[in-house]
Amino acid sequence: MASEVNKRRHDIVLVFTMAILAACGLVYEYLMAHFAGRILGSVEPTIYAMIGLMIVAMGVGAFSAKWINSIYQSFAWVELTIGLLGGISILVMSASVAFVYLLPQWIQSTYGIDFSIELAGGFIETLRLSSKILPYAFGFVIGFFVGMEIPLIARIRENIHGKHLEHNLGTMYGADYIGAGIGAAIWITVCLKVPVTYAAVGTAGINVLVGLIFLYIYRHKINHVLPLWIGHGAVALVLFIMAVYGVQWMSRLNDTLFKDDVVYQVQTPYQNVVITERTINANAPKITSLYINGRLQFASNDERIYHAYLTTPVMLAANRNAHLLIIGGGDGLALRDLLKWNPRSITLIDLDSQLIDLFSGNDLKAPQTVSETLTTINRNAFDDSRVTVIREDAFVEIENQIEEIASGAPHYDAIVIDLPDPSHPDLNKLYSSFFYSRIRNILTADGAIGIQSTSPYHAKEAFQAIGKTLADAGFLVDQYHANVPSFGEWGWTLGTLTGASGLTRIERAQKTIHDNHLLSKGEILASFIFPSNFYDNIGNIQINHLGSHAIFQYHQRAWQQYQGTFYAGE
Repeated sequence: MASEVNKRRHDIVLVFTMAILAACGLVYEYLMAHFAGRILGSVEPTIYAMIGLMIVAMGVGAFSAKWINSIYQSFAWVELTIGLLGGISILVMSASVAFVYLLPQWIQSTYGIDFSIELAGGFIETLRLSSKILPYAFGFVIGFFVGMEIPLIARIRENIHGKHLEHNLGTMYGADYIGAGIGAAIWITVCLKVPVTYAAVGTAGINVLVGLIFLYIYRHKINHVLPLWIGHGAVALVLFIMAVYGVQWMSRLNDTLFKDDVVYQVQTPYQNVVITERTINANAPKITSLYINGRLQFASNDERIYHAYLTTPVMLAANRNAHLLIIGGGDGLALRDLLKWNPRSITLIDLDSQLIDLFSGNDLKAPQTVSETLTTINRNAFDDSRVTVIREDAFVEIENQIEEIASGAPHYDAIVIDLPDPSHPDLNKLYSSFFYSRIRNILTADGAIGIQSTSPYHAKEAFQAIGKTLADAGFLVDQYHANVPSFGEWGWTLGTLTGASGLTRIERAQKTIHDNHLLSKGEILASFIFPSNFYDNIGNIQINHLGSHAIFQYHQRAWQQYQGTFYAGE
């Protein structure tokens, strides 16, 4: 009887262990996919490719487990290996990217090679390719060892019982599925809210802890147990060091990827935000720049050009300026410029509360000098009593706005959409015909809408698709462009619902342009002129219907396949 009770205790330990390891395995899948997407770009394809690769690797690992004889000893080694690889993977991948980025600069500096000569071939290109393959290599190896866990634990359970257990695999898979569900919940509620290094080290630490407990319980069944004790202790020490210094090391590696000094960075639940500063000389103002997920959003030396073109045409095209709406624009710069038109109210909808807090001076972790710099740039726009900030997903919040207007709230006279480029599927829906058609319900009949529309030359198809999609939603559409030195040639889309088009309205406008000193009416009108053949292929451009990902795919192809190269043609 005591023997049966003892077996039940072992069953509880092994099933519970399987559930814990399944949770860790799921976190590793998401962790590797999430981080690979961050450093390799092309987020959605990378995430799906990584998850698919790790599932295949788990299958290969499960097949390979049948050739293992020393099941107790091998299981302990598997947990030790997963703990080590999982703990160091993020740091090693970041270091490889930083090394490949810095090596050409070091060679140019050391050997006096002119910086106009790009070092991108031969050995350098091989290193770059290796740094891109490395995340998938880590994902495959970790997945391979994770795949060994179920068959090894199942065999250990049968070894303890001394017979074949009819429902053994069903029990193990049941624990695995439930554990994976718990792992998904942990990823969403915990891992996404902490630095990625903590997520990696914490998950790896659980693997090592499970290995240590397993060693203690089954130490009498393991030959040569001392190396395993030493190995687990050494990996635990490595993970402890990573927990203490990992975030700092990651921050420094991340800083090397920016040409300017990084003065503040924060990982919000939605994006990686980096603030940099560059000193030109003692007599010139410092240049402050904002990067989101590694992409430049503005540079203080010329952002006024971008925001002037974003806001001025739409305000000239709108017949009134009493009630205004900004979608995105969490840096407060479009808000700053729209306040100059003396509206009665401005509503700003942005999902990222931490970004808004940073640019409103309310991020308690940001250095005071950084907060002062950012609020100086946007002229404390968030403190204006006419401003209402809604910290929600615009795709969802637009429905609330429709309901409020149906209940008697005023329509918006002008709407400015200042979102990042459609480089992620979650952003793509905010460039869809469905979203634009919903916006129709909150815009006055004689109002106007202005949309940030990526580069008309570096991402021509995406730019044209934005205009065509807005037209499909029922707007009269004009597109325009201008040179923003930090970005190159950039584009915007202007839409109206009834009456004259936005361009015609600007031509007829009698409004006085606010005190900007950057734009004249002539410059604005000139920005609507494109080469005569620019829209020759517009018939083949797809409309971005909800779920089609057309604009996302155009943007990805422009920057991933063609690297933003512009072909002038014949």
